[in-house]
Amino acid sequence: MSMLVALLSTFALNSNSSKNCVSFQVAPGTGCAWMCNYCTSELGPTYYFTTNVCKYEPVGCVGNPLPGVQYTCCSF
Repeated sequence: MSMLVALLSTFALNSNSSKNCVSFQVAPGTGCAWMCNYCTSELGPTYYFTTNVCKYEPVGCVGNPLPGVQYTCCSF
């Protein structure tokens, strides 16, 4: 819950297409598992990150997000 409270988020509709996007920054210690869960809860199960910050592997959603960097996930 503290990561959710520490999350600085802005939500935007991508004006270049009909895709919905969510942009956000994460707090220190937030991992890709949380980011993937967040994008799924906001956009549904079919989304992608506009950067390769997180990816799916057999162990789950992995990567190394950095605090203070803006990340965006968009629905297909």
